[in-house]
Amino acid sequence: MSTHEKKTEGATATLSWAVGGMDCASCAAKIETALARMPGLSDISVNFSGERVTLRLAGNAATTPDEIEKKIRALGFDASRAPSPSTRPSSGHGHEHGPSCSHDHGAHEHGHHGHDHNHDHGHVHHDTLPVAGTGKLDAPEWWQSRKGKLVLGLSLLMGIAYGVAQFFPAYAIWIFGAAVVAGVIPFAQQAIVLAFSGSPFSIQMLMSVAALGALTIGAAEEAAAVVFLFAVGELLESVAATRARAGIKALSSLVPKTALVIDPSGASRSVPAEALRVGDIVLVRPGDRVPADGVVIEGSTSLDESPITGESIPRIRNKGDDVFAGSINADGAVRVRVTKVASDNTIARIIHLVEEAQASKAPTARFIERFSRVYTPAVMLVAGLVIAVPPLLAGAEWSVWFYRGLALLLIACPCALVLSTPAAIASGLAAGARRGLLIKGGHALEMIGTLKTIAFDKTGTLTIGRPTVTDIIAAASQTERDVIALAAAVESGSSHPLAKAILARAQADGITIPAAAQSSAVPGKAMKAVVEGRTLAVGSPLYAQSLSALSSELVESATTLEEAGKTVTVLLDTDRCAALGLIAMRDEPREDAHRSVVKLRDLGLRPIMLTGDNKRTAKAIAEKLDLDWQAELLPADKLRTIEGMRRDGKVAMVGDGINDAPALAAADVGIAMGGGTDVALETADAALLKNSMTDLVHLIHLSRATMRNIHQNIVIALGLKGLFLVTSVIGITGLWVAVLADTGATAIVTLNAIRLLRFRGER
Repeated sequence: MSTHEKKTEGATATLSWAVGGMDCASCAAKIETALARMPGLSDISVNFSGERVTLRLAGNAATTPDEIEKKIRALGFDASRAPSPSTRPSSGHGHEHGPSCSHDHGAHEHGHHGHDHNHDHGHVHHDTLPVAGTGKLDAPEWWQSRKGKLVLGLSLLMGIAYGVAQFFPAYAIWIFGAAVVAGVIPFAQQAIVLAFSGSPFSIQMLMSVAALGALTIGAAEEAAAVVFLFAVGELLESVAATRARAGIKALSSLVPKTALVIDPSGASRSVPAEALRVGDIVLVRPGDRVPADGVVIEGSTSLDESPITGESIPRIRNKGDDVFAGSINADGAVRVRVTKVASDNTIARIIHLVEEAQASKAPTARFIERFSRVYTPAVMLVAGLVIAVPPLLAGAEWSVWFYRGLALLLIACPCALVLSTPAAIASGLAAGARRGLLIKGGHALEMIGTLKTIAFDKTGTLTIGRPTVTDIIAAASQTERDVIALAAAVESGSSHPLAKAILARAQADGITIPAAAQSSAVPGKAMKAVVEGRTLAVGSPLYAQSLSALSSELVESATTLEEAGKTVTVLLDTDRCAALGLIAMRDEPREDAHRSVVKLRDLGLRPIMLTGDNKRTAKAIAEKLDLDWQAELLPADKLRTIEGMRRDGKVAMVGDGINDAPALAAADVGIAMGGGTDVALETADAALLKNSMTDLVHLIHLSRATMRNIHQNIVIALGLKGLFLVTSVIGITGLWVAVLADTGATAIVTLNAIRLLRFRGER
């Protein structure tokens, strides 16, 4: 036991285990139920998706960590001690080491504007290390696991038994009996442990009773089939659960194992990526993956950020820009200062958030789980009545009705029903994460599909978040290129957002910017400089009018542009008090905004824009996007508006996660735009990591596809069970069909849920 975990009187220690073999949320419930009965344990958290158990152990408790691990293993799971949360290195998450967290628009400086199965993936040695960044045990291939070995062994015995039956029928029953005993022992052992741990009505108990009961009445062949098919169903579920996790686990492998650290002397040395600390300087060469979240301090390159954002087009990263662990360096060598340790980098946080989301129970899952707690013991009671009542009251044969009762017991097992929702939710969350749609739980995933209204912030959500040049009006014999070239020259020394917009337009148009001298600012009014021997200024229309430099035509043009919600600047020759042209700028809608709004309306949703901007600008943007709007709203006003809209149906708020925090919290679902930043990951119920409006449409489709999948699973589970319950009680079908109905329904439900992993967005 590490120092911080030593038990002292009155002290508590936080302990963690990586647990292998959990295939569904009820696996976690069984472990939690068992551990809750052990003295001295509290704050028990079992995450089946993350394959992790975390708890607090009282310092004076009689229970030891070894006893906890032994209990987990007795339940049929693998367990290996993992680093406790308290032993993880400090993340430096207090923002003192890195840039502030705002959604990324491509410019660093832009911040102004009861399913109870046997659970075992196979034996994992104690020295098996958790997957980097996840705390999970590496799962073996299916044929290497105990479930796989059991299925292969039973297949061999069954094959031998059927072969012997062709020539020596009298001996075949003994081989079938051996298969039953060999197969049922591990399940019966777990059933007993579960019964004493608070879960008496487990599927292991139902199956063991049915198999042994069939053996006692001479139905050895059918009993062997029961055990074999049950083991196959268990293996299928295990494989399905592993596949559902694969997309998330793969993220951890995207971070390189080593990094090149630059020493103060300038020499480089290779170190494990997990050993990097905040403030380290690393060299990222062309073709390398970025080993940690950080900021570029030297060099320029293009980075493929598709592992984090899903965006396939590489993005230019210059000095001062943020970079994410796992990004691929396309061309130039850069030096990066580490701002997050391995356990806190973007990929690790995405994995952690998705694991937590998959572990959380959706409303449908919670209802079905409550239903199964009553359903399972009720079915056992009914099976007992089926066995006892006909022989006692009608003199029927005990063996016939005992057989039918066993069949009913197997058919009525709620495996497929309990699995129907968490399997679909886990697949839906994993599919979303792979597309850059981060959803924080089954509740949010369900809720998104039921929305009636989607409210949008304007700046940075519907718009790109920075001004761009929209109109150029030349005057005094100047051309549009002349106006932009001269204005860019004057603004070349300014960091104002409008100045950057003018410079960006000149660069986009390939215009050569003349040299400027004697640059100076007229505070709050204009920027001045000497360009090509003339004293020029770029200022507001009011400033130009104060110099009597605007003609009536230009005044009219400026007024028209401003009424369209645009900001107008004037290029002036101050020596002659003459206007050379007008430049209009506006924070324009995203390219995909209008198309996405149309698709949302086609899906039956009402889009509305809520903004703190002036009514003139709001109206112009809203008309361009064809959606309702409200303007000049303070954060508290947005909150009240959201609460009012909720009376007419479910409401989502889409914003940047900072200024819109009250509205995001008030909405039924808060959705943050962002390129994988802290805000996008931590503020709302869901985040669109690619910063794309189109992904909001994909999010709606994913939610609705998941809910359709859940409804299909429930119909399959209940439909098959209802049909074969009737046929078993009246004697048409027996144990063979009973176990096929149970295993088949579970397999169908699981495979149907896995289909969601192929989700590619709306067509």
